[in-house]
Amino acid sequence: MSDLLAARAQMATSLAFHILFAVAGIAMPVLMVVAEWRWRRSGDPLDLDLAKRWSKGTAILFAVGAVSGTVLSFELGLLWPSFMEYAGPIIGMPFSLEGFAFFTEAIFLGIYLYGWDRISPRAHLASGVLVALSGIASGIFVVIANAWMNAPVGFRIVDGRPADIDPLGAMMTPAAFTQTTHMTLAAFSATAIAVAGIHAWFVRRDPDAPFHRRALSIALLVAIPSSLAQPVVGHWSAQHVARHQPAKLAAMEAQFTTERGAPLRVGGWPDPATATVAGAIEIPGGLSFLAFDDPTAEVAGLDRVPRADWPNVRIVHVAFQLMVGIGTWLAVVSVWAAWVMWRRRPWETQRRLLLALAGSGPLGLVALEAGWVVTEVGRQPWIIQGLVRTADAVTPVPGLVVPFVTFTLLYVALGVAVVWLLYRQIVRTGPMGEFMATREYAAPALANTDARPA
Repeated sequence: MSDLLAARAQMATSLAFHILFAVAGIAMPVLMVVAEWRWRRSGDPLDLDLAKRWSKGTAILFAVGAVSGTVLSFELGLLWPSFMEYAGPIIGMPFSLEGFAFFTEAIFLGIYLYGWDRISPRAHLASGVLVALSGIASGIFVVIANAWMNAPVGFRIVDGRPADIDPLGAMMTPAAFTQTTHMTLAAFSATAIAVAGIHAWFVRRDPDAPFHRRALSIALLVAIPSSLAQPVVGHWSAQHVARHQPAKLAAMEAQFTTERGAPLRVGGWPDPATATVAGAIEIPGGLSFLAFDDPTAEVAGLDRVPRADWPNVRIVHVAFQLMVGIGTWLAVVSVWAAWVMWRRRPWETQRRLLLALAGSGPLGLVALEAGWVVTEVGRQPWIIQGLVRTADAVTPVPGLVVPFVTFTLLYVALGVAVVWLLYRQIVRTGPMGEFMATREYAAPALANTDARPA
């Protein structure tokens, strides 16, 4: 394994691991706030139990996300020193703002966890809202930095170096809106679908468990709108890629030749050597219409790009197909779940839907990872689109395969520990949860909307 490949593999592993905790830090606070808000209104202890359990899960995921995010910060400087030297003065502002958002989230998460009986009900709920807002802001600022790498603006090139730097202008990169919106919705959809899938599985096993039925309903309140909005925003994002990164779009769609009325390919296995796609279903004019709202529009193919500047077409195309396929499936399941909720059908009677939700639980996270593969591998061989090549930004330090293997084993061990902790703190019922999961439990509707836990 070359040092360049080892550095890229280490960065990819770190990002793939960290992104799971980052999206949970965006979406889980929303779930716990909704649960607490419902408890404040009804006094139902089911909602209180959910809010407390989900807050514990948020704390665990936040802690691991903070550690893995710190590792990424070091890796940017240690593995890609030329990139940081070139881009640091330009994208330093979104990273700094992300730091402020991170600390805000940490402060108010502490208040939320330990303030149940120490501050007023309104202040406690407000602290949860601030945790959610700062988590969303933190994700947005990081994605803005990545969007700049895909569409760099806010500076001039003088003698091969950036000059006249405008940090605010850099944050206004044309890719910022579509990428941040797409990623935020993906965080909500993937996390909420994962939570819904877990509780759907338990409802299917024990239809009379009110705790899991309530958790499923709240998770779907977040999963349904985000999953339905995601295909629309994903379409806007793809149209931006078509205009600003045509080589990435060509790799995504395995479009080897430039043509008008380019077909939309569903599935297939690209062969760069012969510039063909085996086994794909082609929809005539579909790609031209989706990319430019015109079924006869010209779509640039990889034939307009020097072969040395081609992304890995097979990886990008398969990852893109996986992301779109899963996103479409989650939208279908969300429509199904929305229909059941609108008709007020009991969850325990919807055996097929529960099975579909349980099976869909991990798929949102798979689509999330696939989307980042498309974003990052599709930009190659550039670490900054059109300006700095990845091979020119890697550190000259040899032996990078050693830290790659070491960190990979560390992430595996840490992942196992996190799954075990989440199981113990959230899924596995404690004394209160065991009581609530029994058939005899009936949640009382308390009149006091500001009721506090005993």
